[in-house]
Amino acid sequence: MSESSLSKNVVVDTTSLPESTTSGVWDRISKWVSENKALVYTIAGVAVVVTSAGVVYYLSDSSSPAKTATASAAATEKKKTKNQKRREKKKAEEKAKSASVPDEQTAKKEEPFEDIPEVDETTVGQLSEETKKIYAGKLKAAGNKAYGSKDYNRAIELYGKAIICKPDPVYYSNRAACYNVMSEWEKVVEDTSAALQMDSEYVKALNRRAIAYEHLEKYSEALLDFTASCIMDGFSNEMSRNSLERLLKKVAEHKGQAILEAKGKKLPSPTFVSNYLQSFRPKPLPEGLEESVELPEESGKAELRKGLIGVSKKTGDGYEEAAAAFEKALELGDLGEFEALALNMRATFTYLEGNAQGALADLEKSVELQPSLVQSYIKRASLHLELGNKDAAADDFELAITHNKDDPDIYYHRAQLHFILGEFAEAAKDYQKSIDIDRTFIYSHIQLGVTQYKMGSVASAMATFRRSLKNFEEVPDVYNYYGELLLDQQNFSEAIEKFDKAVDMEKQIKPMGINVLPLINKALALFQWKHDFQEAENLCQKALIIDPECDIAVGTMAQLLLQQGKVSQALKYFERAAELARTEAEIVNAISYAEATRTQLEVQEKYPKLAARLQTMGAGLGAGAGPGL
Repeated sequence: MSESSLSKNVVVDTTSLPESTTSGVWDRISKWVSENKALVYTIAGVAVVVTSAGVVYYLSDSSSPAKTATASAAATEKKKTKNQKRREKKKAEEKAKSASVPDEQTAKKEEPFEDIPEVDETTVGQLSEETKKIYAGKLKAAGNKAYGSKDYNRAIELYGKAIICKPDPVYYSNRAACYNVMSEWEKVVEDTSAALQMDSEYVKALNRRAIAYEHLEKYSEALLDFTASCIMDGFSNEMSRNSLERLLKKVAEHKGQAILEAKGKKLPSPTFVSNYLQSFRPKPLPEGLEESVELPEESGKAELRKGLIGVSKKTGDGYEEAAAAFEKALELGDLGEFEALALNMRATFTYLEGNAQGALADLEKSVELQPSLVQSYIKRASLHLELGNKDAAADDFELAITHNKDDPDIYYHRAQLHFILGEFAEAAKDYQKSIDIDRTFIYSHIQLGVTQYKMGSVASAMATFRRSLKNFEEVPDVYNYYGELLLDQQNFSEAIEKFDKAVDMEKQIKPMGINVLPLINKALALFQWKHDFQEAENLCQKALIIDPECDIAVGTMAQLLLQQGKVSQALKYFERAAELARTEAEIVNAISYAEATRTQLEVQEKYPKLAARLQTMGAGLGAGAGPGL
């Protein structure tokens, strides 16, 4: 499979958009690996990738079609059984215990010693170098014995005397093991740092210091040490790999919470909003709210109409205007029969701002006030699915059908639910049902073609898209999504032709068009086909000029720069992606990439030999060696 956005999972509202539209930025990055000779070390939930350029980064595993990126982190934690949590706690305890075992204690049986030398800083200068060496060995052996007897203070004293005789990284690391058992984390850091000053690739000392940093809540420092440790071990140490994943998540969650708190209420990019809203068939202004009807300026109904008109503008300013108008409409009240619709529309924009629970509350009220408003059930189903409750989502679709079995939107959005769950045959039936009721909605045709493609019916999928081109020749989206299907088959020249057609049509329809997906897809096609980084970057920059908040354009720029080894530049785009993310889970995902990239830079600066080792690892990959995820 190529780097098309016909991917296996989704990031945005999965029950609303065409699947190829919903293929989010992180899926694009994940699939990048299989096209670029990348060596992948799979960790539980994260893959560490070494590219042929020697670049290291981390990829969330999104292979399960039943997961959504917006719900997986929280849902996974909630679903853990007591036994699972107990096992995880036990593993953590074993990890800490392992980190506290003195080096060489379990590797070989200590040689017997007859007496413990008496030495201190005032007398050590009188000893010969050979005597110091002998004394140090005896003191270390005695320290190990004291440690084995759990006499940690005595062990600390003995290791300290060994250090006086002969400073050695093992002695410092062993004393750190004692401090580890006693939870004296600052002293663990001090001794392991001393050991690493003598031996910068002392993996056990690195792991001990990382654990201490984590206890001190210095998560970035801990992440750096575990990353360096993993690289030194060639990612062969399971404890270090698991710790790396845990720290990456912890750092991301800590920073993500701060971003979320500072974010406030903010709509995502116009591209995102447009793609969501156009997943519902357009409807005229309701009777009684037409522009010809005079309404008091300061009234709920006037604000509701203002909001609906703002939505129809399909611009960033229009969407901002609409969100404010729906909020004000409900504040002013006196909406009468239109209150359920106002709640429905406020819920829509509340959801787009990333507040799923707030949106759900509005939809609950909307359904109570007007049970016949089918769109409220559909949107509530979408939210249930995002929050991980697929049964409640299915129930809402059934309720919608009882109120209006001939509404084609019901079947389109229920098909999306089936699609996300990998139930492609059922999805195809519902897409077809939506088409049978109303053939004018292009996205039912597009998504049917994508579903057929997913089922392996390539000929049927191509036929569906060719019919769509014939029947919707004035709609740019059909060219864009057909281009994605062609790109997935590595039919580069024809795919680019379709993307160019979509771009030209967007310009004619909207001179400052907000749908930048064809530009981004063309960038990906040019990279895959000709490895033309410069033109690919130019296209992404052009997309960002049109829509500065398009997360897919930002993420694509990050991966293009990362692939070229421009890590510091890529980091800026990953950080920007975190700022643009809608939900906490998406923010955490974006920050995970940013932190992994930042850590890579720090490792390269602090351990130049490791940077060279990574390049050697990458260079050792043969053409086509990338196994993908």
